[in-house]
This record gives sequence, structure tokens and C-alpha cells, in this order.
Amino acid sequence: MVAPVPVSRLPKVGTTIFTVMSRLAGELGAINTGQGVPDFDPPERLCDLVVQHVRGGRNQYAPMAGVAELRAAIAEKLQRLYRRSVDAQAEITVTAGGTEALCSSIQALVSPADEVILFDPAYDSYEPVVELCGGICRRLPLTRPDFGIDWDLLAATLNHRTRLVVLNTPHNPSGALLTRGDLDRLAELLRPTAAFVLSDEVYEHMVFDGRVFESVNGHPELAERAVVVSSFGKTYHATGWKIGYCVAPAALSTEIRKVHQFNTFAVATPLQHAIADFMRECPEWELQLPAFYQAKRDLLLRLLSSTRLIFQPTESTYFQLVDYSAVSSLSDADFSMWLLREVGVATIPVSPFCRSYAAEQRVVRLCFAKQDDTLRAAAARLASL
Repeated sequence: MVAPVPVSRLPKVGTTIFTVMSRLAGELGAINTGQGVPDFDPPERLCDLVVQHVRGGRNQYAPMAGVAELRAAIAEKLQRLYRRSVDAQAEITVTAGGTEALCSSIQALVSPADEVILFDPAYDSYEPVVELCGGICRRLPLTRPDFGIDWDLLAATLNHRTRLVVLNTPHNPSGALLTRGDLDRLAELLRPTAAFVLSDEVYEHMVFDGRVFESVNGHPELAERAVVVSSFGKTYHATGWKIGYCVAPAALSTEIRKVHQFNTFAVATPLQHAIADFMRECPEWELQLPAFYQAKRDLLLRLLSSTRLIFQPTESTYFQLVDYSAVSSLSDADFSMWLLREVGVATIPVSPFCRSYAAEQRVVRLCFAKQDDTLRAAAARLASL
């Protein structure tokens, strides 16, 4: 008997660059400044609360949309930070990380032949989900060097088939931020359309140098047609917990939950209760994150200032782009692999974030969500450049 051969629904997709580089970093003993994984623990009080709820018997299925106490705490946060009043019961859904929120939202909204606008560089999970839905991606390059939206190009691309515009602010990998003026401009362009917005805001609390983060949650007109995705894993240094949430008007949330209930159904119950308690006990946590991560960014850049790498301080996220054109003429993918094997530092090339990537661009991404000693060790190795 001959076994059947599966026909790939994602023939262009392989293992993500993040997985590849982290695996090789482990095998080669390299310092991993590639994948966005902190090498420090979540808040001690939050960990204690998790243990408390595990031992307290909170170990069975949570409600599909999320524990009521957590959704209420999220609603309080939205009101406090963005002045958005939401119905915690109908408009907030707790998900298995930001990635599941993005995936369930795209699956709920996109049908075959629908067009979805992505801005390059774009996080690599967006397009495969659109393709699984039979949608068509229209990838628009962000302007350089500021990684801003080309509004004329966006206006020319929008049409009656546009179903979804995907935003990412703060932006991975560049750290660029959308301003209030940008959101106003987008609202103006979308006003005559039936397009929805999906705003990936998982780095919302990592904004530097006194800048103010402008969330789609805080823009009443856009919020009426938007799904906004956030991540507790990013906020609490707990990426392995895979817990996030999305906020959307009730009608949109209903459709997202139809998909969510068959993707994951529900998220780990004790984690939800622990985070709800922590949000109420320590509402100041997210407010100290900008200073915490800015100090790490500044340390890294001071350490790199004596190298031949060129950079502009990132505005947000915990990623820093560096230009290595003074060091090598290799492509970013080849340079990242050389750096990993020969220097012992893992980075992420930018080209996997783009459908088309100018060969002359020599840029890689570093993650500074690391202990200070890790950053010093990585910089010492990069000093050899």
C-alpha cells in the first residue's frame, strides 16, 4: 500500500527564522539576542499568585471567552490608559497568546478572494493565515528610514475587495510608532470603505524617550471597526505562558469567538486568575516598563557605540535594528548565520519580514530583553567586528 502524500496548503512556508536561529544558538552555545524571549523571570508576586491558584483548585476549563475577573481587569485598564469603555462580557476575549488572537481574528474576518493589506516589514504570522483563508495579501512597503506608512500608496491600494488592514504598532522589527495623526489619516481613508482593522499592539507598554503610545483602542472611530490584540506574555516577561487577548466591538467579538472556541477553546485557568489579581494589586506595573526597557536599550547602544555597527535608537518594543554595511557585504540572512557561527551571537535578519527586500539593505535585529550581563557579553563579542 502506498501512503497518501499530503498537498501542502502553505507550500511557501517553512520553519520560522525565529525557531531556526534559537535552535542553532542553543546548539552552538551562542548568545541569543535574536528571538524576543527575555532571559529573566516574570514578577515574583505574579508567580506566587499562579502557585496560589493552582493549589487553590483553579485547574479546570475556564470560560471560553476568558475568566470574568480577568476580562473586568482588562476593561479597567482600557478605561484607565486609553479612555475606552468596553463591555467586558461581550467585547474582550482571552486567547492563547497574541498569535492566536491574530489567527482567530483573521480566520473570522477573511473569506476567499478578500484582500488584506500588510505593511512590510510585517510579522511573519500574518500572511500564512490569510492564505489559509483563501485571501489575497497586498503588501505595501513602509517608507525608509522612518518606517512610516505611504499614505498615497495605501489610498491607491484600497478598493471594494479590501477586507482588512493589518497594523503593527509599536512595530516589530523597527520599533516605529503610529501617531495620532496617522490614526486620523487611516480613519479618513477607511471611512468610505467596508474594511476592518486588525491592530497588533503586543508591545504597547514599551515606548521610550517620553513618547506617548497611540492605541487604536483610544481612537473611537477606528475602534468601531477594529480588533486590537495585546499580550500578557510580553508585558509580564512570560512569553511561555502564551496568554493574550483581543478587544473588538460585540459583533466582531462574536465572530472571533466562533473561531477561538475551536482553535483553543479556553486558556489556562490559574494563569488567568493570577493575572487578574496582579493587575488589580499592581496597576503600576505596565507604567514602569518604558523606563525598565529604555535602560536596557541605552546600555546596549552604549556598548555598541565602539563597534562599526550603525543604528538609530529604537522608539519602542525591545528590538533594535543595526546596520552592518560597514562590516560586511553579505546579505542579511547570510550575515546573521555568519555572526551566529563565527562570532557566537544570534540575531534576526529583516528580509523574512518582507515579501521583497532590497539586496543592498544590510540590517539585522537585536533583542535587548535580556539581563544586563547577557547584553554585555553579546556586545563584547560584537566588538570584534
